[in-house]
Amino acid sequence: MHELQAAEIQRLIPNRFPICYIDQVTELVPDQRITAVKNVTINEDFLQGYFPGQPEMPGTLIIETLAQAASILILKSPQFAHKTAYIGSIRQATFHKRVLPGAALRLEVELVKVKANMGVVATRALVADELVCTAELHFVVQATAG
Repeated sequence: MHELQAAEIQRLIPNRFPICYIDQVTELVPDQRITAVKNVTINEDFLQGYFPGQPEMPGTLIIETLAQAASILILKSPQFAHKTAYIGSIRQATFHKRVLPGAALRLEVELVKVKANMGVVATRALVADELVCTAELHFVVQATAG
């Protein structure tokens, strides 16, 4: 189990500003689970025009943030080192509460199944220990272009 900071996160996933949403990995057990954090600030580009006067993080970006955490978990697994993970499908996405500026969005991802270069993760997003989103993500891993 270990933590990752921004520099190591950026070595793993191709996402960069303004679409890199993972600020920190607080727990990582390769081939099992990851816990990561996204700090939602009022300065986020996506909050400027989304529900003016009542800013909240869009559900699609909560799913993207969960997918980025899942990518880190997948790419830290020995069989997928130096590859890229892509979302194949999103299943059973449910949104329970709004995510507002000032929130520390905690992302929990558990590896459920892997077969060859495909797999499934179960995800949860929480704010202050309250569930805001759950989803099952299916992924495909391919060799990194280089």
